[in-house]
Amino acid sequence: MHLLSASCVCALLIAIIYQVNSLETVIGLYGETLEVPCNNGKAKPEDLLITKWKYDKGEAIRGDLLVRKKDQSASVLAQDEYKDRVSMAENSSLLLSAAKLSDQKTFTCMIVAGADITEYPVNVLIHKAPSGLELSEKAKELEIGKPTKLGECVAKDANPAANITWLKDNKPLIADGKGILIHTSVQEDPITGLLTTSSVLEYSAGKEDAHAQFTCSSQDTVGQEQVSSPVTFTITYRTENISLEVISGGRFIEGDNVTLKCVADGNPAPTSFNFNLKGDVVKVENSDSYTLTDVTRYTTGEYKCSLVDDPTLEASRHITVDYLDIKLNPSGKILKSAGDAVDLALYFNASGKPTVSWSKDNVKIDKEPKFTKLTYSDSGRYECEVTMGPLSRKASFELVVEGAPVIRQLSKKRSEDGRHKILICEAEGSPKPTVSWSINGTSLDESPFINGKITHKITVVPTVNLSVSCTVYNELGQDTRVIQLSPIIVEVRMDKQDQSDDSEQTKLVVGVVVGLVLAAMVIGLAYWVYMKKSKQGSWKTGEKENGSSEEEKKLEEKVEENSQKAEV
Repeated sequence: MHLLSASCVCALLIAIIYQVNSLETVIGLYGETLEVPCNNGKAKPEDLLITKWKYDKGEAIRGDLLVRKKDQSASVLAQDEYKDRVSMAENSSLLLSAAKLSDQKTFTCMIVAGADITEYPVNVLIHKAPSGLELSEKAKELEIGKPTKLGECVAKDANPAANITWLKDNKPLIADGKGILIHTSVQEDPITGLLTTSSVLEYSAGKEDAHAQFTCSSQDTVGQEQVSSPVTFTITYRTENISLEVISGGRFIEGDNVTLKCVADGNPAPTSFNFNLKGDVVKVENSDSYTLTDVTRYTTGEYKCSLVDDPTLEASRHITVDYLDIKLNPSGKILKSAGDAVDLALYFNASGKPTVSWSKDNVKIDKEPKFTKLTYSDSGRYECEVTMGPLSRKASFELVVEGAPVIRQLSKKRSEDGRHKILICEAEGSPKPTVSWSINGTSLDESPFINGKITHKITVVPTVNLSVSCTVYNELGQDTRVIQLSPIIVEVRMDKQDQSDDSEQTKLVVGVVVGLVLAAMVIGLAYWVYMKKSKQGSWKTGEKENGSSEEEKKLEEKVEENSQKAEV
């Protein structure tokens, strides 16, 4: 019996040693209920008699927590701090409420099944994320090239201690011992045992850090990350470069305002500047700008600005003011006579090369007008427009071409019905001429007066041979021309029953016309024979041909009269 008991004890010790070697670890969260599994959560044996939980009190002393026998509820055995915090789950797991750092120890689950006793020790760790992350003791400003304490980042009450990382524009900063120095420390709360991590960043800033955002973050074993609110810093440095800017634009025209701005790269920026205005120095305080008002062409030139406390830092800018002057000769209202010439000249004074366009009576023309011999059609209002960029200038003159009226043509024609004659008088002149006839007519018609031309028509019914004159006149003179008219023989329209009489009368009229034509031909032939003989007699006798001029004139008038009769 004793030997058997000793062997059982040895087996039990070996089993316990094996369980210790394969110690399971459970991580719980601070302040929350912790579940410690028994036998890693495996199913309970069918012949389970007793389940008991114990914990390691230190110095090889174990304290009982609770026990549950087969078909009974669990009974709390603990009389210390765990008395009101422990319970057993249905699957035999230990439930530990309000976990704290003092719970970081080994808890053992002992199972009695049949004749076997098995223990399952579990190591418990308690983790806690930082209760907050704060970036404090921030610097007021950073000076270029000078290591400065940027701030302190604190992650409070964590377990294990939080790791702190500094970031610039979301990129981690790594300590290099020169421009980036990071000092980290950890403190333990004497009551809770929680750990607070503090990290101080010393940073040597550059100009590129003027708008950089700095943050710090903490990481813990639970996998949570906390990030502080971003902060920016004023970066101070001396002015090394300045430039002169023209705020209002590049090129200007007379009358504009031009604003000059002196830009310095120092921080804080200088507040006083000297503006050199083509030799005149103006000091401007509490501003970096100066405005030139109502500039002229004489404003064109080089302008400069410099620091008041360091005149060697200087910047310059050339300003150009565009201008455009034009003069048109002649101008105003110009009165000229037809046939005259006009010398037209356009002068301009400009800061660049302008573009010239012309129009007559508001209609664009292709090129500059030339007036070597004026006609009435040249009359009108001429305007030139000269442009150069945004500048535009206009000049104009009104040309009036005058002249005494002249009849260019006096003609006649029959009306379409053959019962009337239409007299047409075409004339030129300016101002508009008045047209008058030596006889009265009907259906008066006058064309519009355009380019010095006018056409006047009247309708007449001559009953005898007439000499009709057309007279045109204005304040500068007049002109008259005469035209010969013969009477119109009016055909008598007959009814259908008198068609035979009408036929006879028609034959009579035709006969008369043919007779007149033959008579004219006979007279013409006689005239030709007479002239031939007369010339021969003159050649023979040496007489001058002028002696027969009167006879020739009378004969010509007779021929003309017979010709007109034949026409009618």
